[in-house]
Amino acid sequence: MRKRGRNRQFVLAVNGRTAVKTVFLFIVSLLLIFILSGVLTSLRPELRPSSSLYRVADELAGETFGHILGMENHYFASALPEPNKKFELSPLVLKLATSINLKDPRSFLGRELPGFSHFDSDILVAGQGTDYTNMPSESQPPAEVLKEEREANLAELEGKSKEKKENKNPPEQSTGDKKVVFIYNTHNTESYLPFLKGETDPDLAIHSKANVTLVSDMLGEALSSQGVGAMVDKTDVQANLKKKGWDYSRSYDESRPVVKEAMAENKNLQYFIDIHRDATRKKATTTTINGKSYARLAFVIGKKSSNFEANFKMAKELHEGLEKKYPGLSRGVISKGASGDNGVYNQDLNERSILIEFGGVDNNREELERAADAMADVFSGMYWEAEKVDGHSGEDDKKKQ
Repeated sequence: MRKRGRNRQFVLAVNGRTAVKTVFLFIVSLLLIFILSGVLTSLRPELRPSSSLYRVADELAGETFGHILGMENHYFASALPEPNKKFELSPLVLKLATSINLKDPRSFLGRELPGFSHFDSDILVAGQGTDYTNMPSESQPPAEVLKEEREANLAELEGKSKEKKENKNPPEQSTGDKKVVFIYNTHNTESYLPFLKGETDPDLAIHSKANVTLVSDMLGEALSSQGVGAMVDKTDVQANLKKKGWDYSRSYDESRPVVKEAMAENKNLQYFIDIHRDATRKKATTTTINGKSYARLAFVIGKKSSNFEANFKMAKELHEGLEKKYPGLSRGVISKGASGDNGVYNQDLNERSILIEFGGVDNNREELERAADAMADVFSGMYWEAEKVDGHSGEDDKKKQ
């Protein structure tokens, strides 16, 4: 006689109120996440909290990622330069654990010496002879220097040795009346010792008229001679700072509206260049090409800029162009953005923004003019090549339509 199997039934009691609360909390949490994400992404780059994962990734060199990918696909490893094909794990672990980079002596002392972290810049692309001992640097001028006007060297400023350019053939291509490059000076009172009569102290290379704005004029004229229309801004940023009672460190806060206004008033502007003068001495800021002396150039990109990658790409392209036509003229591409530093330099306003250190305190007018001509030569080549690509893209779009 078979025993009947008992039908076991499971009863699940669901509390309606608990279920409603759970769904409600889930929806509210989801909304809070979206709102918080929107707030964080709308903040200025320098105010956004940094992720610990980002900081770890930032510490790794590009070659390291190549090695990691190469462990899965040997194709990536084959693309690495020969000296970097050997993967060393110990230095990487040491760097991640202690922030000490055996290739950078500053990492040993960066947290020990007060104020040392303000010089925490990185060499993204090194020019000839560029290392951590001769990187571009800027120092705030003593307050008394800004109050006392130095006598300018008129003979130097008149440019008696300037080569004649009147006979130069007109450019094959031209932007016409369109101004596509905006040149300005955040630290517009930075000057050069040869511009100042009898001055030898680099800390006193400051002047309201005989200063780096003359270099902006040189670059503007050189670009125009290459057919690239340039607008040179004449705003006295430092004078405006003084009127507002602002500290020198707020210079970029004062020059920012200048750039924004230019962008709003002239939609043709595509490139924005902030011209500075380096505080480094002549040995690092001067080179000889074909028997002529040139002021060297250094490109500075803000680490904290939301357009970092795009601006770095442009600076790297200019550096490589200079290396081909004027070997040794570029000191390389440097990134800045240590704690307490601006680290943006208005480069978040446009994807084609760069800061250029034109020579140093010891460079004279001839050297600066040659550097401006060389820069315009390479820049115009990059510009017309980009225009050619954009032009073809436009034609292709029309054909598709």
